[in-house]
Amino acid sequence: MNKTQHSLRRVLPAALLALLLALALYPAAGRAQDATATPTATTAPAEATPTTPTDNGNLSINSVQPGTVVNTGDTEIVVTGTGFVNGSVVVLSNWGGLETTYVSRQVLRANVPTGVPAGSYDVQVVNPDAATAVLRGALAVVPPAGPTDTPEPSPTPAPTDFIRPLLVVQSYGASAPQITPGQNLDFEMTIVNAGQAAAANVLATFVSGDFVPRATGGVRALGTLAPGQPIRFWQPLFATDELRGKDQAVLKVTTTYTDINGQSYESSFELSFPVVPQAGGGAAATATPTATPTGTPGPRLRPQLLVTGYTTDPEQLQPGVPFALTMNVSNEGEANARNVTLIVGGGSAGSGSVDGTPEAGGVSGAGGSFTEFAPIGSSNVSRLGNLRAGDGLDVTQQLIVNTTTKPGAYPVKVSFVYTDDTGASFTDDQVITLLVFQQPQVEMNFYTTAPTLFAGETGGLPLQLVNSGRTSAVFGNFSVTAENADLLNNAIFVGALEPGGFFPLDAMITPFEPGPLDLQLSVTYTDDFNRPAIVTDTLTIEVLEAAPVEPEGPVLGPDGLPIDDGGEAPVDDGSGGSQESLGQRIWRFIRGLLGLGSEPASGDQPTFDEGAPIDGSGGAIEEGVPIDGSGESVP
Repeated sequence: MNKTQHSLRRVLPAALLALLLALALYPAAGRAQDATATPTATTAPAEATPTTPTDNGNLSINSVQPGTVVNTGDTEIVVTGTGFVNGSVVVLSNWGGLETTYVSRQVLRANVPTGVPAGSYDVQVVNPDAATAVLRGALAVVPPAGPTDTPEPSPTPAPTDFIRPLLVVQSYGASAPQITPGQNLDFEMTIVNAGQAAAANVLATFVSGDFVPRATGGVRALGTLAPGQPIRFWQPLFATDELRGKDQAVLKVTTTYTDINGQSYESSFELSFPVVPQAGGGAAATATPTATPTGTPGPRLRPQLLVTGYTTDPEQLQPGVPFALTMNVSNEGEANARNVTLIVGGGSAGSGSVDGTPEAGGVSGAGGSFTEFAPIGSSNVSRLGNLRAGDGLDVTQQLIVNTTTKPGAYPVKVSFVYTDDTGASFTDDQVITLLVFQQPQVEMNFYTTAPTLFAGETGGLPLQLVNSGRTSAVFGNFSVTAENADLLNNAIFVGALEPGGFFPLDAMITPFEPGPLDLQLSVTYTDDFNRPAIVTDTLTIEVLEAAPVEPEGPVLGPDGLPIDDGGEAPVDDGSGGSQESLGQRIWRFIRGLLGLGSEPASGDQPTFDEGAPIDGSGGAIEEGVPIDGSGESVP
């Protein structure tokens, strides 16, 4: 037998036993009650048998909030959907049934106890008629964040608002569907501890007004309520004649209680009931209850405001970083919500009068818990106006993570204070969870002067990773990449680095082209929730164009002489090994034009010095000697 089956075997017999007990007590409830008698559990009117859906297809699950809980303490979740009934049970896959409270046909509250193993769970709702609905992977259970630096010892602080007990009204009703002035009635009420700490010494006081208590002095001692625990109790009351001519009757109830440290708390509620319309001379008042009591009406149709989803910007929260918390708020109840006020961090209705009763329309957010987060730019109280049944809107609150906040999962209380169309006041308290990360503080740069790089040439990158934070950190791979370049030896495993420690990376790079070149640096690590993460940075360097290579001095041939422009050394032309000069080559060109032959001088022909005078016959003439027309030298 799995845990789900075991849970159902526990829940269903209990419901059957309650039904049999109610049937056994029904005759006693029909007898006239003594006006001075104190009602007990055996004299209370029997609960009406809940109506189950005739169509099993009407049962469905839309959402589970919050979607992530920490398994170190009891946490309440809210399940929304359709087709829920009084007796529906919320079940976690592969674990078992949860303590479930019916709110309306669209809303269930369930308690996730301490110690549920970490993992992802399907959430299932099982009705008494065995109809079921499942939402896959709807709830993630996570362990607390790992150990961090040991904080400095400090005095034990007083409990914050978030971990305090908090009593709220779950449902209420009367033994008559409408109130008749002068009538004796029995009122029932169910309150639940919606806080995260036990509520001790709980007293419920029915304040005289439209109704006067008929027994117990209007005070009921309820004992101790654990987190998430509900309690249902009864009180006989008398409807005063002052209700004649009114449409609504208001019952004021005040609860006082303490936590385990003795800190006192008080919660006050105003419950409204319709009054029988007066016709003619008005209805006659009855001094005693009717012979046949009516059954207790089912849960009152009421608004129900829920946070159906939320996001943060930036997504990853870090100490000292401002962020925007955006919440999706929806009225999942069956009545309109009017004059809605949102209080982030928790608060209360009413600024408080002399007798401690909240003043109509007043709210206070001064008692909110801001140990880990604090509002900036505006207060933690927002006016949302009216929300009709089924409507929703987005609300954004600007917050900052306190610099002293350690990495971990932190619950944040959210309160809604509002009224319905009849003027009845309501307070809905919920919890969302924000994750705080501690990203390593690092610097990635050159550990020496930035290198000068040339296009097409290989150069070195003297890089380093520096732990610039105040705590040790463990890193994975430190690497560098770049477009338009080839890199070698561009990644290395780092490991643990103490504060101020550094780790070098000597990579080799060959840029493809000149101009700015972006180096993408990155280092990997594991975050506080054991998930892979990365830190990146960019360095920009300038790549120069490669300079051309030029020879130093003239190029010499095999004989040690300079090579001409043609790139070849002069060769012997058959003239006895002598080298033909530029003047000789010009002269041969002129002779060719004159038809005198352009062959190079042979061994038996005279060789002319460059620049020497030439006679008409082509013979050499002594320099500086005149030549006559015969071609002979003249003295």
